[in-house]
Amino acid sequence: MSKTITVDSAEQTMSIGQKLADFLQPRDLILLDGDLGAGKTTFTKGLAKGLGITRPIKSPTFTIIREYQDGRIPLYHMDVYRLEEGGGDDLGLEEYFNGDGVNVVEWSKFVADELPNQYLRIIFKRDDSQGDNVRTLTFEAKGDRFEKMISEVLD
Repeated sequence: MSKTITVDSAEQTMSIGQKLADFLQPRDLILLDGDLGAGKTTFTKGLAKGLGITRPIKSPTFTIIREYQDGRIPLYHMDVYRLEEGGGDDLGLEEYFNGDGVNVVEWSKFVADELPNQYLRIIFKRDDSQGDNVRTLTFEAKGDRFEKMISEVLD
């Protein structure tokens, strides 16, 4: 199942993330794919706010994984772009995916072999022809729970 929406501000992107957070539980996996500057970390900021996380959310580009423990459930924010040449198995991703928190993975194609069968993937596309902040978000659900989640959040 997939559904596509258009947003025209960073606030709208964050609001969708915040709304999605209400439905999340430990071991949920959210994949965020799209070009640099497309809104992946902005979305994660909204998600974190919805989970009750008060620390500032920063892109984990250079640290690969940032952990936020102060919310309703922990948030594990991963940016695996630097693993383009492989090496995801060295990070212990399986421990995170089977752990106590929500997992958000940016650039998931670089660890595709390590992903569980059920997840929510969101593809971010910039549409600069419509303005600086216009984005198309395509939600792809793999698994019944995530299909229901898309319906609840986007309808």
